[in-house]
Amino acid sequence: VIHVLNGLPPGSENEAVEAGLCVVINSSTQLTAWSEAGQQAGRKLPAAIQVDSGMSRLGMPPAEVEELSHKPDSFDGIAVTLVMSHLACADEPAHPANERQWLTFERLRKMLPEAPASLANSSGIFLGPAFQFDLVRPGAALYGINPTPADPNPMLPVVRLQAKVVQTRSVEKGAGVGYGHTYRAQDALRLATISLGYADGWHRRAASAAWFENVRLPFVGRVSMDSIILDISALPPGRLGEGDLVELLGPSQSVDDAAGHAGTIGYEILTSLGPRFHRRYVGG
Repeated sequence: VIHVLNGLPPGSENEAVEAGLCVVINSSTQLTAWSEAGQQAGRKLPAAIQVDSGMSRLGMPPAEVEELSHKPDSFDGIAVTLVMSHLACADEPAHPANERQWLTFERLRKMLPEAPASLANSSGIFLGPAFQFDLVRPGAALYGINPTPADPNPMLPVVRLQAKVVQTRSVEKGAGVGYGHTYRAQDALRLATISLGYADGWHRRAASAAWFENVRLPFVGRVSMDSIILDISALPPGRLGEGDLVELLGPSQSVDDAAGHAGTIGYEILTSLGPRFHRRYVGG
């Protein structure tokens, strides 16, 4: 089943019916439009109802849910397959908003047609069984991002990001490296240029090193649009050459490590990686 998040654009209900989609409804206006589409189709159309339990982002506000509870015919033509909401502070287990949202969700879902319930995102799963209801919605945790930032990561990293070496060179002490010569060699160095840059979605402030055979290769100079320069002096001469791959994300450097250097979160690191990367899926 394909769920359409955030509701449908007005007027697209017939296309959704033909495609057999399940709509996630966020407002009474969307509910009315989907109900009318179901009645016109002569059958009950699947829908998930999202309620706003306290994040103030998406979903029906509590007052709207309460009003609908007195109008059961509002659900004519609709088969409610799920009642859902989203946690705002689940990555902080002691945050009082978690309990408040749980209580609000419990109250609101009882006002709606009986259906399976879903509240927990990646971090919410680790708040305990009470938050898990009938269905959980893990996201970034599936890719190895830590859903419990205050504790050791319970997940295994599954994303490996590599870039190819396109040129190597030796430079003398004092040589300027990269745009603006923001780096000057303190000694004679061996350098490698890799085909990765901010145009690929690699943040200029993200982790400042790549890895090869467990050896850390620091960035030198600025991250360019399509390239980054590495200091490979720690490797034996000739060990790394054109066409070899270095690792930027993987066992030696996690997504959360890269995010920490960039002052952001792992979600942004992964979702920023652009279409120029060749993606290879292993297992599944």
